[in-house]
Amino acid sequence: MNEWKSQILKTDGDKYVILVRMAVGLVFLSEGIQKFLFPITRGAGRFEAIGLPNAEFLGSMIGGLEILAGLMIIIGLGTRLASLIIISIMLSALTLTKVPILMEKGLWVALHDSRTDYSMLMGSLFLFFKGGGNYSLDRKFQKT
Repeated sequence: MNEWKSQILKTDGDKYVILVRMAVGLVFLSEGIQKFLFPITRGAGRFEAIGLPNAEFLGSMIGGLEILAGLMIIIGLGTRLASLIIISIMLSALTLTKVPILMEKGLWVALHDSRTDYSMLMGSLFLFFKGGGNYSLDRKFQKT
């Protein structure tokens, strides 16, 4: 268990990682909250519109995961684990929503519509490989 914990918390002292953490974390915290505030357009209603089963459950589950992972990334606790959650969400979102746009409307429309998804995916991949950085709880717990 200690080996697993040390790998999840592993990070270096890079003080600028906090910039990526804030970008990714705040976007997902906000998006998760919006799935509960605006369920028809951002949560269950959207999932139902794209044909996903159990849209009510999925809307709440994904919203909750986005809030949890966003907060974890913001404070830098379990940054690598939280980024894996976000990477999974982003790969699913790109596959389920942007591939159909690519097929129906073409490359340039799909690229335009996926710019935020792509940016969040790349930011999350960066955090997965880099960790929480200097100003993170990961770094604090790693020292002990």
